[in-house]
Formats: sequence, structure tokens, C-alpha cells
Amino acid sequence: MKLYLTVLMAGALVLAGCKSSTVETRRAERPDAYAALKPEQKALVDQGQIKVGMTEDAVYIAWGKPAQVVTSEDQTGRTTTWLYHGTTLEESRYWSYREVSRDGRVYLERYLDRDYNARDYISSEIVFQNGVVVKWRTLPRPTN
Repeated sequence: MKLYLTVLMAGALVLAGCKSSTVETRRAERPDAYAALKPEQKALVDQGQIKVGMTEDAVYIAWGKPAQVVTSEDQTGRTTTWLYHGTTLEESRYWSYREVSRDGRVYLERYLDRDYNARDYISSEIVFQNGVVVKWRTLPRPTN
């Protein structure tokens, strides 16, 4: 029952806090940037895919707004990294006690209980130099 309520509450919070952002809505948001894309890049963006050489606008249309933007600089120049977050449920187990009636007496019985907590993690990162993707990667979901 606790798992059901936790998942239900997490889902309600996500739905309440987010307005729908899809490739179609982002395309409509930046029509000039979409129109300027080469046919190959348009096809990738329409499928929600990215590729080295794409502009920040193309990546935004394909994947949406990043959760974080990190800038850095080294001898090769200024770099911008977009970080996207994912969410996973992390299980925690603990011992608890409940009252049990037996033979007219009340006893405490120990049992293993569990809770699930939402945990954010970095799911992917995209590195731009001069506004163009130079590399990107997806990261695995953390294990418990």
C-alpha cells in the first residue's frame, strides 16, 4: 500500500508541476531554427534524436530544456554542457513492529518494511563548443 501511495503521489507531483513539452510544441516555439535545419537533422529532431554537429536550437527542439547548464573554459575555448536529469525510485528496507493479538494477549511482532523514495540523477550530458554539439552521452540509471 505504501508503494502504491508513493508512486501515486510522485506521479501527481510530476503532472502538476510540468506542462507538456513535446517535439511538436518546441518546433512551434522555434520555427525559424527548425526551418534552418538540414533535412537529415530535421528527420533526427522529429524522432527526438541528436547527433554531433547539431546546434543548441536543434538539440532543444529534439530533447527539450536541460535541467542544468554548466559552462567551462580551457585551452581549446569555452564549453557549454547541458545536463538532463532522470528519476528513479530507491528502495529502503527497515525493521518495524506491529501489534498482534493471540490468545487474548497483544504482542509486538517484528517485520521487514520498505519505502520508496524518488532519486534524481544525471541521465545524459551534451557538450557544445561554439553552439555546436561536439560530444554527448547517456548515463546509466544508478543501482540501489
